[in-house]
Amino acid sequence: MFIIKPYIFQRFPEIIFGFSTKIGGDEKSAFGFNLSFSVGDEKSIVESNRKLFFNSIGLEVDQVAFQKQTHSDIIKIVDSAGNNGESDSLITNKRNLGLAITIADCTPIFIYDIKNKVIAGVHSGWRGTEKKILKKTLQTLINKFNSDPKDLFVYIGPSISAPNYEVGEEVTEKFDQKYITLNDSKLFLDVSQANYDMLKEFEVPKNQIQKSEICTFEFKTLLHSYRRDRKQSGRSIGVIALKG
Repeated sequence: MFIIKPYIFQRFPEIIFGFSTKIGGDEKSAFGFNLSFSVGDEKSIVESNRKLFFNSIGLEVDQVAFQKQTHSDIIKIVDSAGNNGESDSLITNKRNLGLAITIADCTPIFIYDIKNKVIAGVHSGWRGTEKKILKKTLQTLINKFNSDPKDLFVYIGPSISAPNYEVGEEVTEKFDQKYITLNDSKLFLDVSQANYDMLKEFEVPKNQIQKSEICTFEFKTLLHSYRRDRKQSGRSIGVIALKG
């Protein structure tokens, strides 16, 4: 099994973090090492894969909070594992509770408030980014947990890169032109950079942000990509937790 573990959280022994890839498990699934029940994979394979992944980073499946991601700006403060309904951002200050973000191209963002011991996981595709779900999550941390941007450490995980993310004018008109590239009469959008800039606008220190340059679309043998594989795409999970 190959798990991505960003350096930004490695200095904090109280943080559990892992980002799954297509590499792992013994099952011969057409979806690779898939952790989603919603793509058509066999339930028993997904259950086995989830158990293997979470156990490998020090969690049990029943210690992880999930959400039904709908490309919304819905934010939930959670204190229990299992299905927490529809949302695209989870926040908790509970120990031994993982926050799971499912990924297959959209930008995942993971946040740790080192002073107040609060964590968050955000799923932000172009729709969530246009709705500024990350900015709203940061504001929720400030309003509900008295977070200070200078105390936040953030990982922007692997997602589809701008050169591989062609979109239409109906999408680009919603964004600042600095995130749009025109190439051979085609329009491309940089969702990851838009989220990075939201962090900077909130005055999160640059040296406390790690932005992955790994593209889900390009790394075919490593990561799932819906844009690349469509219905044959599995899903990765990124999870963050506070140790008890």
